[in-house]
Amino acid sequence: MESLFDTINVRDLLSAQDLSDPTSPLSAPDLHLLIQRLESQSFQIRSQVQSYLVSHREDFAHLFSLCSDAVSQTREVSDDVAAIIRLLSDRPIDAEVREVVSEMKAKKEELKVKKELLGLVGTVVALNQRLESVREALRSGRFEFAAEGLKELKVALRIGDEDDREPLVYGLLRKEWSQCFEEIQEVLVKYMEKAVRFDGDLNQVEVKYQLEVENVNGIQLQTVLEAMDVVGILEYGLAKVADLMIKYVIIPFVNHGRPLSFLEELHQESAVLKIVASPDIKFEFLDGEFLYSGILLFIKFIYRSVCLQKSSWMRCFGRLTWPRISELIISSFLSKVVPTDASKLPDFQKIIIRTSEFEAALKELMYISSSDDNDNRLSNFAENVEVHFAFKKKTEILAKARNLLLECDFSIPQEYTRDGSIWKNDETSVQSSSHVVNLLFLSERCLVSKAAKQLMGLIHQTLQDVCLSSTRVALEFYQTARDAILLYEVVVPVKLERQLSGINQVAVLLHNDCLYISQEILGFAFEYRTDFPSSIKEHAVFVDLAPRFQLLAEEILQRQVQLVIYNLKEAIDGADGFQNTHQMKQFESAKFSIDQVVFILEKVHIIWEPLLLPSTYRKSMCSVLESVFSRIARDILLLDDIAAEETLQLQRLVHLMLENLSSLFESLAPGEQTLQEFPAQSPEDLIPSLRKIWKLSELLDMPLKSITASWENKELLSCGFTINECFFNQNVEC
Repeated sequence: MESLFDTINVRDLLSAQDLSDPTSPLSAPDLHLLIQRLESQSFQIRSQVQSYLVSHREDFAHLFSLCSDAVSQTREVSDDVAAIIRLLSDRPIDAEVREVVSEMKAKKEELKVKKELLGLVGTVVALNQRLESVREALRSGRFEFAAEGLKELKVALRIGDEDDREPLVYGLLRKEWSQCFEEIQEVLVKYMEKAVRFDGDLNQVEVKYQLEVENVNGIQLQTVLEAMDVVGILEYGLAKVADLMIKYVIIPFVNHGRPLSFLEELHQESAVLKIVASPDIKFEFLDGEFLYSGILLFIKFIYRSVCLQKSSWMRCFGRLTWPRISELIISSFLSKVVPTDASKLPDFQKIIIRTSEFEAALKELMYISSSDDNDNRLSNFAENVEVHFAFKKKTEILAKARNLLLECDFSIPQEYTRDGSIWKNDETSVQSSSHVVNLLFLSERCLVSKAAKQLMGLIHQTLQDVCLSSTRVALEFYQTARDAILLYEVVVPVKLERQLSGINQVAVLLHNDCLYISQEILGFAFEYRTDFPSSIKEHAVFVDLAPRFQLLAEEILQRQVQLVIYNLKEAIDGADGFQNTHQMKQFESAKFSIDQVVFILEKVHIIWEPLLLPSTYRKSMCSVLESVFSRIARDILLLDDIAAEETLQLQRLVHLMLENLSSLFESLAPGEQTLQEFPAQSPEDLIPSLRKIWKLSELLDMPLKSITASWENKELLSCGFTINECFFNQNVEC
């Protein structure tokens, strides 16, 4: 049958010569031939089909029979479906089915809940029974069983992982578990207290292996330790033992340095460590051998007798005690043997070796961790000895600097204040005196406090140490020098706050100190920077501190100047504007004010001249005198209708004041060393208002014609008078 369905190719029905040109049309004979061949082919196909059907007649008959049966069954199914539809339409059974199904689901859910509740009740009962068995085991001394049960219950009750949606009964069970935990913890701690005791009378530590508490005897120390380990309270249980050992053994041994001999006695049921003091033996810790060997003997006793050679228990005891013991060793031994001199640093290597050996022995006993570098506390401290040396030196330097500043009374011996020329001209005074210093960038000398000179000497010594030290030590010393300088700024103004509020030598001395310190700071870079370690040169800066002290010096001086001016103003206010001086009472009042002014100026003269630099003294005193003379001249110029007798009294007062200040004017004259700075300057050149008040005293008894002539030839203008300033006298005005 496959050949019937093959494709018929028309070209195969033609002769070969007819196919020579595929594009040429076919001729009539060719078409007739093609039709004949197609008819012959069609007849063959029909014959083959007929013969196939005849040969497979039974198969086709069976197939048609099956098709007939399928059609019949389809009709029967259709009839059945139609009957069911008619039945359903007459009675709604689907609603009843839904009700039955819903009821079945509810019953299943109820059954499931009851099964879960029953399981929960069973679990609760089992947990409660387990708790009771733990309590019973605890009462009977079966601590291992009680500890294991408590550990299992902790997991079952999810202690520490509570859920708010859990049944309330779980909270009650957890509460019972907590009470049981507290009971076993209390009992086990009591056993540990009985196990390890210190007898102060016999000076010994006793460890018992067989324990008895509240009529429960025969309990092994190992059992107690294992139970605490299982429950997770080993550190809590050993904490009191650790405190006992630190308090009664380690602290007396390390702090008081008592040489101890440990005598260990082993019995079947106990071990005793007798601590025998040997006061006759003279010793020093030196390289730490005696200290480390004594502590190591004690740690070995703990390892054998208390921790029973179990590494995890020993590690727990180490965590409780090592931080305190190491801190005690550092504070009582290592920090005290840190060299105070850089030349002694190599000798400290012995202590470093002893310390490393000591910690290695502790690691073998599992007292400290071999992997945690934080436990190498002693080695880390000893190996950083340079840092500790620098820190210790820094502490000493700052303490010394602070004491210098606090103990100094900031006074000057009288021989320096009576005659300043002695120390100003004596070449040896700088070296021999504790108060005379050279100012580096001013080419002058001045008096400073003893504290300031000693402080700068201390800082110079510190900077010399910077030049000779390693990088880490040099950096620490550099910071120390800066801190020591700043101590003056912090301590002294606070200490002398009361003196700075008055006119006295202390304030002037403080000004000189600040000026001197600022000059020294500016010189540090030239004196030491080239010798600093290369890594320090980039960071070492002092110049930023100099302006602070320069400003402080100027602030102190200006405060003194303003205090003097304020006191002089109050004295002048007592003259009541120099009015009515022709009256005796008013004249006496004005004269008293002038006397006060002279007294204050002379006092300031006595205080300032010996202490201040000549240039600073002249500048400050001229500022004060300018304020005084300008105020007196202004008050006199504001007088109206001056009587003739009044002018004479005013002139008398001015002359009296100027005559009494003659010595002060002489002190303003430049000395030999400063003639180039102030060439041929008279007091009138330094104090403009002095020329004005001299001229004013002359004007008081001059006729109007002479006054007018003086104004016209600009003589009054050259003396500082203005066009708005006028004199009023009975016959004088300007």
